[in-house]
Amino acid sequence: MFGVIHKIHGVKLSPATQTVMVVAYEKDLNVDLIMCNFAVAEHKSAAWLEVHPFGQVPYLEEDDFKLYESRAISRYLATKYADQGTKLLPDPADLKAMALVDQFISVEMSNFFPSAGGITREAIFAPRFGGKTDPVALEKYHSDLKAKLDGFERILAKQNYLGGKEIGLADLYCLALGTRTESAFPDIFNDPAKPNVARWWNAISTRPSWKRVLEETK
Repeated sequence: MFGVIHKIHGVKLSPATQTVMVVAYEKDLNVDLIMCNFAVAEHKSAAWLEVHPFGQVPYLEEDDFKLYESRAISRYLATKYADQGTKLLPDPADLKAMALVDQFISVEMSNFFPSAGGITREAIFAPRFGGKTDPVALEKYHSDLKAKLDGFERILAKQNYLGGKEIGLADLYCLALGTRTESAFPDIFNDPAKPNVARWWNAISTRPSWKRVLEETK
């Protein structure tokens, strides 16, 4: 483990916080998860809003440098520690390879996050925090994701991961919401018509880094 302790201000159950953690663990980094007290709305306090103007989690604290947005934090760590742990980004001088990284991060943001996030909100977070699941909305998100996974199947029939031959950031970005989606719809990633999606999901969801995150954020 690298000696520097990386302070992540977040919440254990936050998918965004878990995303930063799994990237950090893939890079063999030490993480100090500093819990935000949602019970007293710490994330809406003046001090928090000074760092994160939208009152969300997580943010990274590194001496006098603070960075919010989980994808930005993850990319920063993957770039800063490029030669440590799992290689998650290609050589930045390889413009075509970097363009493909951006392409597949965009795929995750546009074609996975909205529906998986909707499923997570309706099936997991709404009942957990005193709300009610909207069954119509939930089924729409479920239907949307199944359709999007057809595109994932076409991609993954040609390459091992969204990242290409090896795992990359786009793959790791799918884990937190994907795991919650799977808990709501256990067969979502195991459709016999999408064998490459099933292979891919099994490969990324069983990684030691993700198992560690799940254990530490129970």
